[in-house]
Amino acid sequence: MTSDPSDEDESAALRARLEKLAADLQGRAPQPAPARPPQAARPQQGRSAGSGMSLAFQAGSEFVSAVVVGAGIGWALDKALGTSPAFLIAFFMIGVAAGVWNVIRLTSPNSGASAAISPLSRAGAPDKDGRRSASGTERDVSQAQRQASGGSAQSPPSADDDED
Repeated sequence: MTSDPSDEDESAALRARLEKLAADLQGRAPQPAPARPPQAARPQQGRSAGSGMSLAFQAGSEFVSAVVVGAGIGWALDKALGTSPAFLIAFFMIGVAAGVWNVIRLTSPNSGASAAISPLSRAGAPDKDGRRSASGTERDVSQAQRQASGGSAQSPPSADDDED
């Protein structure tokens, strides 16, 4: 088969463009990746199935490792001291408790960065350092003290804000 002259022109033009691109890339300094916004500023998206499985595997491995470490310490103490399985049972239970605590801490919605985002975790939260039965004057004084100490400024609650 004979080759078409237009195909040769296209391939030559393509090769020239590729060579120009390669030269441009070699002469260009690598640019840093754009900074990602902090976790708190990114919108919360639903967890994907992979993320859920990752969390499940992490929770499971943390539980199992805590139990194994606890049982291992108890077994080693029993071997070293020549006792019956008293330390094994005690440290196994401690390992189970530590594993449950780790899983609760890991799967808690208020763990990590989200705890700092909570409105109740801020110093000027409305339910901190305040009494429900405080009169308007005492409430204003308490608010002025918080503002002076660097707390957030909030408007005084109205009569409708009292609990029913």
